[in-house]
Amino acid sequence: MNTGFSNNARLGFTLEATDAWSKARAATFSTSHGRVATPIFMPVATRAALRGIDTALVEDMGYQVLLSNTFHLLLRPGPDLFRQVGGIHSFMRWPRAILTDSGGFQIFSLSKQLTLSEEGARFRSYVDGVQILLTPEVSIATQQAIGSDIMMVLDHCIDATSDEATSRKALELTTRWAKRSLAARGSSAQALFGIVQGACFPHLRRESAQQICDIPFDGYAIGGLAVGETRAEREDMVEHTAPLLPTDKPRYLMGVGTPIDLLEAVKRGVDMFDCIIPTAFAQQGVCFTSMGKVDLRRGIFKSSERKLDEACQCSTCERFSRAYLHHLIRSGEFLVHQLCAVHNLSFYKSFMANMRQSILAGAFREFYFAHKDRIVVGEEEFPAARPKIRKRAASNLLGDYEIVSHPSGYGSIKQISSGEVMHSVVNPGEEARALYIAQSQLLESAQAPGEELVIWDVGLGAATNAMTLILELERVAEVKRKIVLVSFERDTDPLSLALKQPALFEHVRHAAPHAILNHGAWQHPTKPIFWTLLKGDFRGTMSQALAPEVVWYDPFSYKVDSELWAIEVFKQVLRASDRKTTRMFTYSASTAARATMLAAGWYVGAGIATGPKQETTIAYNENAREQWQPASLLGAKWLERWERSDAKQPFGNADVSLLEAIRTHPQFAGAEGDFGF
Repeated sequence: MNTGFSNNARLGFTLEATDAWSKARAATFSTSHGRVATPIFMPVATRAALRGIDTALVEDMGYQVLLSNTFHLLLRPGPDLFRQVGGIHSFMRWPRAILTDSGGFQIFSLSKQLTLSEEGARFRSYVDGVQILLTPEVSIATQQAIGSDIMMVLDHCIDATSDEATSRKALELTTRWAKRSLAARGSSAQALFGIVQGACFPHLRRESAQQICDIPFDGYAIGGLAVGETRAEREDMVEHTAPLLPTDKPRYLMGVGTPIDLLEAVKRGVDMFDCIIPTAFAQQGVCFTSMGKVDLRRGIFKSSERKLDEACQCSTCERFSRAYLHHLIRSGEFLVHQLCAVHNLSFYKSFMANMRQSILAGAFREFYFAHKDRIVVGEEEFPAARPKIRKRAASNLLGDYEIVSHPSGYGSIKQISSGEVMHSVVNPGEEARALYIAQSQLLESAQAPGEELVIWDVGLGAATNAMTLILELERVAEVKRKIVLVSFERDTDPLSLALKQPALFEHVRHAAPHAILNHGAWQHPTKPIFWTLLKGDFRGTMSQALAPEVVWYDPFSYKVDSELWAIEVFKQVLRASDRKTTRMFTYSASTAARATMLAAGWYVGAGIATGPKQETTIAYNENAREQWQPASLLGAKWLERWERSDAKQPFGNADVSLLEAIRTHPQFAGAEGDFGF
């Protein structure tokens, strides 16, 4: 049924057709970055980047809106940067519309790590440990700095299976925050959507919809679903809630979902969707097709020359067989992540476009029944019954971290938000022993007479490096030097998590990690070993520590922890060690990491191999270079390779004068060495 209904508010919403058999709708609305046709799926670019795929490819597919997350962008790179560069569109080179989520779901996911009040949510930043108060006003101000086309109010998202009292309290707080969000928006041209809560209680959903729809937002969202409820419960809540939202405004179901979720929600009158599933599943080798879900990790595809999806015209399907994609997965080639993401997002785009055309043509009923069973059941080699999703044990999760168990019986810690795993390949204890303890000759130094030996442990993590040293020192007959071990960390959740699973983390079966976590300090009962923890931002706390003789530099990678790889940090460590004979050891052998250390003034050499790494890195201050006379300093051939590299600029620094500082570094005067890959 064509309606032609138009609303000339900020979005210029026009309802073009409503299906006569269902509540499915086709509409358009305008943003400052183009016209948007619904029903629409919005790929998720959480931190201003899509997972595993260039946004240019997604632009070519015809996507009209991306979603980014206010919570994560508030912490990094921060609103000041967005104001400086003129907003997210120019920052990430995306010419079309962007919707920003407010951070409400992140408040829910961090519920054990924050304090919630009427004012807002108080928590510590996972970037630098600084305490943040996220209020409706801060959320809106951040979204205004980001410059998104559509902003979301800050809401109190809870588990959809919560009890009625908790659900009522959450929806009431959401309403109060919604009013504050609208007031904070002021006269901005950016659209603002309200969010309906109420868990799985129909009467609370109705109550919340009445409260939120009384506020003049530009669109309305159904929140608090896909967070614990069953699919049937979700469909029931959407069936109940969507008709309660205004006909003349966009309707948005947040965080959903799979193709069948989209089909069922469109049938019930929803216009907009977002979810990480297409790109997240692509990184697992799982693809959505016109005949169902295909898990390319399965051995059945080893020799299959079929296209991934016979009905798909994307570049992945046009060029590669299932056998090739399976081979890439089994070989650990990252290329497959992008190839699968290209297919999944192409499939979603085509699926939504065809759904829209069926509504406009009055044929949605036929479309619905043609796809309903196929996209759930899958192909003949894929099981008809969906496998049960095994819930991760609560003891394996804490904050932004989870435990990864290895077949050989040890555990590692994974940061959920980035996917990065601490010691992902090599046994953590063995790597600590080889890379940080044996290579620095700490046991020999500890057993020889001398002044106190200060060691900086930058990146405590699960305390593997520190505890490996302590356990090794306990095995020697006598420790003749006073050992002062100083660990730096802003988030102790990895250590707390390891302490919950001592079977997987043998090094925590000791009094020391419990003491360091609870009291920030530990002293050995019989040997001169002293361990302290300085919690917070490394740059702000290193001044509290004695100058180091040995530095273990073991934070997350630059991709996750860019601040700790900045040139100013390495300069600060060098200044702190000025009167000592100091060596710094790190797992990274990247060209950019070494260039950053050189530009900061360190002498840089190759360290031992560990796991899949052919080299690690050792840096020396002037005193250490003279005393140790390292034979492994990077030489002329490394400098030649650096000159040809695309990554020769020090991390995060575009100052071209630094390149000349590296070229003229005293280390390379007359150098003929061939160290460093």
